[in-house]
Amino acid sequence: MTNPENSTVTRPVLNSMLLGSTDPDRLKTWYRDAFHARVDGYGNLDLGGFGLVIEHRDDVAAQAPEPGRFIVNFAVDDIEATAEHLRTLAVDWLVEPEDRGIGKFATLTDPDGNYVQLIQMKPEYYANR
Repeated sequence: MTNPENSTVTRPVLNSMLLGSTDPDRLKTWYRDAFHARVDGYGNLDLGGFGLVIEHRDDVAAQAPEPGRFIVNFAVDDIEATAEHLRTLAVDWLVEPEDRGIGKFATLTDPDGNYVQLIQMKPEYYANR
């Protein structure tokens, strides 16, 4: 691979993620309702410019066998308000919102058992980047 600083080649941009599910309609509805996602003309979810594609797959289990293999992270402005909204959807919390120094974090599971994390970084995190 060439050095991107010395080339006209642009770096790839991560712009979407595919979640396979045995019940994609249920999972898509949950993400739409949980995170106020917009649905595009193809039925994919727009989460602030990042696409979440949820498709039926025959090669996945109904529940994620290794839910920590990847974690869907959501940056939020108010973790407590987001958590309160998610509680109306009766989510299962692995970790309720907690302060970890540089920010607040919470972890829950989606209907397929995938881990979903809420992150509210403190302003100084961004100031020191």
